[in-house]
Amino acid sequence: MNMLNVDNDRQCLVNIKVGKDVKIFNFVNAYGCEIGDNSKIGSFVEIQKNAIIGKNCKISSHSFICEGVHIKDNVFIGHGVTFINDKYPKAVNTDGSMQTDSDWKVIATIVERGVSIGSGSTILCGIKIGENATVGAGSVVTRDVQPNAVIAGNPAKSLKK
Repeated sequence: MNMLNVDNDRQCLVNIKVGKDVKIFNFVNAYGCEIGDNSKIGSFVEIQKNAIIGKNCKISSHSFICEGVHIKDNVFIGHGVTFINDKYPKAVNTDGSMQTDSDWKVIATIVERGVSIGSGSTILCGIKIGENATVGAGSVVTRDVQPNAVIAGNPAKSLKK
C-alpha cells in the first residue's frame, strides 16, 4: 500500500493507505483510512480515520464511512449509504462542556466479503453484516445480518436466505 497526501480544492485525501489501481473521484474527503487494491470511491464520499475498505470494493457517491467501519473485499455500497459509530451521540457533557474524542467510544461495524448495500441505507454500529448478504435500498440495519440473507425495511427484516 502507498501513502497518499493531497489537499486541494478538488479533493482532500490525507494520510491514507491506498492499494494498487484504486480510483478516487473528485470531491472525496478521506483521512487516516485504508483502501484496498482495485477499489473505486465515488464523488462526495467521506471515509474517516481507522476505517478500512478491502479490495475490489465500490463505494458509490455521497456515502459516509465513519471511524470503526471495516468493509471486507468485493463489497458494493450504493449511493448515500450512512454508517454510524455511536449509539448515544451527544454534543455536550452533562456539565455543558463540548464533548471531545475522549468522551465517547467508537463502536465497530463489520461488513463481510461480497455484501451489497442498497442506496440510502443506514447501518447502525456494533453489527456484522454476513458474507454475501444483500441489504435493500433505504433500509435501516439495526442488528446483525446472517450470511447470504436478503433484508430490507425500517427496521430491516429478513426477506429470504
